[in-house]
Amino acid sequence: MVGSEDPVRRRAAHLGPERRRPMILDAALEVFSERGYAGTTMQSVADAAGVTKPVVYDSFANRDELLLALLAREEQHLVISIVAALPADPTVGTPEEHVLEGLTAFLETAAKSPQSWRIVFGAQYGAAPAVAERVRAARAFLVEGLRLTLMKSLPAVTDPDANLPVLAEMLASMTESCARMLVVDGTDRTPAQLARVVSQVVGGGFGAV
Repeated sequence: MVGSEDPVRRRAAHLGPERRRPMILDAALEVFSERGYAGTTMQSVADAAGVTKPVVYDSFANRDELLLALLAREEQHLVISIVAALPADPTVGTPEEHVLEGLTAFLETAAKSPQSWRIVFGAQYGAAPAVAERVRAARAFLVEGLRLTLMKSLPAVTDPDANLPVLAEMLASMTESCARMLVVDGTDRTPAQLARVVSQVVGGGFGAV
């Protein structure tokens, strides 16, 4: 009966695909955060959004297209947090101080947006090649930003390019591990505590460059 139809579904039917997309992406974020890539289906997203599955297909051709759109949106948030965490002037202060301050800010942002980070972490496992490549590209952006920052903040060395990419990769890996501990695994450490451990470890490496 028409009178017994879910009011959420009736309202959604009057929205065009462009207006539905943000609503569907919000629902996909919730589903993916809870179930991961394998557990996210067009039907589960439709159920979370309060619409029928054809409505989801009107906005996205398939699950991978939906996830790519979700990654693109959430990556914008993460890129902003990455850029904000990098030191404004890498020539002022020590590399260890930069790591401590920047990583603290970065991890505090991650802790406030756990679902965005679960998307990035979870999309690496079992996803289609196009989705996995998108995640790798986002990580490459982080590593390059760290490399450029280190190049400006470290004292002159004989051959910086031989060492800085390695240090940047190591720092990126530790940053990822800390973010994972916060938003996926759960930890009783605060962002500041995790950042301090990393800064102390990396600080020793800087001295050996």
